[in-house]
Amino acid sequence: MSNYAAGLGKPGSGKRRIRDLLNQPDNRVCADCGASDPKWASANIGVFICLKCCGVHRSLGTHISKVLSVTLDEWSDEEVDSMIEIGGNASANSIYEAFVPDTCSKPGPDVSHDQRMRFIRAKYELQEFLKPSLRITSGKCSTKSSAFLTTSLSRKIMDSFRTNSSSQKMFQEGMVEFIGLLKVTIKKGTNLAIRDMMSSDPYVVLNLGKQKLQTTVVNSNLNPVWNQELMLSVPESYGPVKLQVYDYDTFSADDIMGEAEIDIQPLITSAMAFGDPEMFGDMQIGKWLKSHDNPLIDDSIINIVDGKVKQEVQIKLQNVESGELELEMEWLPLDQ
Repeated sequence: MSNYAAGLGKPGSGKRRIRDLLNQPDNRVCADCGASDPKWASANIGVFICLKCCGVHRSLGTHISKVLSVTLDEWSDEEVDSMIEIGGNASANSIYEAFVPDTCSKPGPDVSHDQRMRFIRAKYELQEFLKPSLRITSGKCSTKSSAFLTTSLSRKIMDSFRTNSSSQKMFQEGMVEFIGLLKVTIKKGTNLAIRDMMSSDPYVVLNLGKQKLQTTVVNSNLNPVWNQELMLSVPESYGPVKLQVYDYDTFSADDIMGEAEIDIQPLITSAMAFGDPEMFGDMQIGKWLKSHDNPLIDDSIINIVDGKVKQEVQIKLQNVESGELELEMEWLPLDQ
């Protein structure tokens, strides 16, 4: 659970907690088509959706998706707690869209109703994009049986979150509890900003909580190659990894060369949902989706590779005239 979601778990007005969750960056767009400013939610699935996708969700029946208005409907405490526990669109999509094939395109806000219907049915009703161990299949069945199966699916997904979260061995350092380790390999930079006469002397700084790590300095290079591993301890209540690139100066303060925030929730959620990665072959298990709210150049895919959960990330540095960075993240549970 992210630091943001952990705060939402505190007692308070149900509607206020839902609105606060809606304000999280990944929930500001529809989970199914990316339309901005969604005002509806599927309470049992745990996603925020737009009006057009809301219509499709309603047509599936409440046994598959129970749709509620964020502002107009009354929410039960159980429905609010379920949304908070899942964490919103990024967390849910890392499960429900873990296996979207290359031949299937996620719809945009302006697609036809038929395209929208096909994708949403495949995602939630037919469970085509779930990992195999979470799928619940049946032949022809009544609505009552279908409701039982869908409830069972929801329980399996929620149990997957809870079981893997609680099974992580936590350790304490002062007053902070940690759930795992994040290995970040800073690979290389491309077309970084000039901060000296003709070049720069760049290095990368990572911050998570009170932890601060940095790479070595690469002298006079706008396309540096580091391939350097940095290890961060991930606290139980975590936020994004804050990344900054600086130009090293000997006689004055180092100049900023761009920054970015790395959302690690999709990686951790996917890893915990699968449990022991050594039990699986190489496969895609999730993704962090590119949006206007994050620095991604392309969707960032989360894979199991040789029994390890890894994520390749390519970002465009923010608040700077130019610069891109390539890195790899690997999740290491404490019992590994």
